[in-house]
Amino acid sequence: MRLRILLEPNGGASYAQILALARAAEEAGFDAFFRSDHYLGVGDDDVRYQPTDSWTTLAGLAVQTERVRIGTLVNASTFRLPGQLAVEVATVDQMSGGRAELGIGTAWFEREHQYFGIPFPKLAERFERLEEQLEILKGLWDTKPGERFSFEGKYFTVADCAAFPRWASRPKIIIGGAGAAKTPRLAAKYADEFNAALCPVDEHKARFDNFHRRCEEVGRDLPAARLSATVPVALGTDEADLEARMDAFGQAAGLVNNAGVKGHGADGARQVRDVLKRLEDQGTDTTYFHVYGPSDVDHIRLLGSEVLARM
Repeated sequence: MRLRILLEPNGGASYAQILALARAAEEAGFDAFFRSDHYLGVGDDDVRYQPTDSWTTLAGLAVQTERVRIGTLVNASTFRLPGQLAVEVATVDQMSGGRAELGIGTAWFEREHQYFGIPFPKLAERFERLEEQLEILKGLWDTKPGERFSFEGKYFTVADCAAFPRWASRPKIIIGGAGAAKTPRLAAKYADEFNAALCPVDEHKARFDNFHRRCEEVGRDLPAARLSATVPVALGTDEADLEARMDAFGQAAGLVNNAGVKGHGADGARQVRDVLKRLEDQGTDTTYFHVYGPSDVDHIRLLGSEVLARM
């Protein structure tokens, strides 16, 4: 199983903090370091939140890390125009030597759009826009040099493009969520990986089975896509360390309690490994440890030494 780190920092994070965590993930042996794509924390009027742009920071990580894969889980499709996003991701992929991946979704947090003057259409329209964006991403990435790509949709038009962003290794597209219809259908058509999103451990198989049904509907081979899980996790060296970590997670502590795993010492690490085994039994081949401490390098190292190294 691939084990990855997904950072959604409580209170935001500076680039220096993100870089330190990414390097810790690389040194610990994790397959990838991903980050969320938010400009605002979920707390009401969180004036302490420090927003950073995902693809700007990932460009920095591309040249300041060596091995670990990098990406978003998930990119808000409302934040960037499709052609712009295609160029940005391909650029980061070039800079990293082929390590970039794009998780993308409709976006859900209306307030952050209001804060930064970003349009936030109704959900049905966001899904329509996302599908057009996926068509354009694939067209701009997959059209061969010397050929041209055009697309005319309800919201976006690409006119006879012949200047394509070039990647080092074609970036993988990740789509996931809790919805039973639209999201898995889009994943079946466009994604290299389906992510079951935040849900209790034993619900993953049902979501994967539903995704496979959507693949059959669009005529896609079932083994073609990876199946991934996102697990909020808090591990402490002892009880006091765990309590301090949970306090630092703030509102995210609820996610750890409801859809994740927490513990301390050898028993805590064993609980995390047990969850991974249960996920693997349900078909999961990639798991993202969802962490929230913007400066908690020790947590990454602990997960590496007590979980990853003992798998």
